[in-house]
Amino acid sequence: MIRHTEISQKDLIREIKQKKICLAGNIRLGIFGKLQCASGKRMKRNKRVFFSSQADALVNNFRPCGNCMRMEYNKWKDGII
Repeated sequence: MIRHTEISQKDLIREIKQKKICLAGNIRLGIFGKLQCASGKRMKRNKRVFFSSQADALVNNFRPCGNCMRMEYNKWKDGII
């Protein structure tokens, strides 16, 4: 998990292009989703964190976004993941 406030814009872009960062999350709400998610784009920088994988987000006690990750959210809600 990488906090948005702890990474420079240049490094962030490089990490995304190299696919080392695939998901973003809201640290206050404990929700993660795709980088392109409309809900995620509205997050404030100081509340945003980045993950390399879904497993990384789940280990850090974040749940999938119900907007951009509907199938994963339903599995999480049903206790499958």
